[in-house]
Amino acid sequence: MTPSLSSPTANGTAKPAVLMLDKITLATELYDELAKGWTVIPLTSTTREEFIADCKTKYTEAQGIYRHFKGDSNKVTGLFDPELVAALPPKLHFLTHNGAGYDQINIPACTERRLQVSNVPVAVDGATADTALFLLLGAIRQFGRAQHSLREGKFNAGLPLSNDPAGKKLGIVGMGGIGRAFARRARALGMSIVYHNRNRLSPDLEDGAEYISSLDELLSTSDVVSLNLPLNPKTKHLMGTEQFKRMKKSAILINTARGGVVDEKALVKALEDGDIASCGLDVYENEPKIDDGLLRLAREGDPRVFLLPHVGTVTVETQQEMEAVCLRQLDHGFKTGKLAFWVPEQKGHF
Repeated sequence: MTPSLSSPTANGTAKPAVLMLDKITLATELYDELAKGWTVIPLTSTTREEFIADCKTKYTEAQGIYRHFKGDSNKVTGLFDPELVAALPPKLHFLTHNGAGYDQINIPACTERRLQVSNVPVAVDGATADTALFLLLGAIRQFGRAQHSLREGKFNAGLPLSNDPAGKKLGIVGMGGIGRAFARRARALGMSIVYHNRNRLSPDLEDGAEYISSLDELLSTSDVVSLNLPLNPKTKHLMGTEQFKRMKKSAILINTARGGVVDEKALVKALEDGDIASCGLDVYENEPKIDDGLLRLAREGDPRVFLLPHVGTVTVETQQEMEAVCLRQLDHGFKTGKLAFWVPEQKGHF
């Protein structure tokens, strides 16, 4: 049955109510148009405790929520853990999360209370793949060390020879949209592609990439290993001491997924012990804090680390489309009673 998605307004017309936890900054034209048919409720709470209390009063009519994974609202709400999910407004049907990763949200708790959740799984593919390519080139060519040398006033002095990507094997762990977009880019550099997934892709999606059913085999045979999978209880610290020891000593680790997929203490030790050659990272386990060991190596201009501050999707075009996806999801949900798509864990539940 399609739920009733409306709230009475002063003139007697009914509009669905949206709790905007974060602001729309780029897809403003679409927002202005859609918001004409919504009752927009701004976030006014300043603490998690106040937010939970306000869900029973000033936010009680909200039927949809928009949030950004890096938005200011995170400092107010904290994680969408079972406690917070249970306290959300009683009429809430939809939670649109502006981000590809959604580890901030407890999906089982949302599913239990029939709260439909969506992320932004496709709009981020190109920008994130571009970032992975930059990290790959930076790490394999040791561009970070070259930049550090330049800033110290040394012009191409004493820099060691680096390597070309051509002829190297790229192993992708998680061959979703981002992984496939990265594969296309890396193939243009002359790299061969292998991948590990829970399930093998169809030949058209593989696009010439070789499927490897064993993660250990991929790690031991790849020159570059790229992590492109979501963070969840099964993937947390997927890359740890044992995995690094299985990699080639000349291998490079690239991570544009989520920091928690990697045991950062084990990574630093693997770098210092020479178990792997280097890494290129855009994400960290305890953002915005970066592991002290990684930060120390970066500050020293060590060629073993090439770091970015989680900028994978920070482009005007990508951020605008991410906002628009969330807005279109809310509009679709209010009109039909269901989101156009859900996070994978919720498929088949609504």
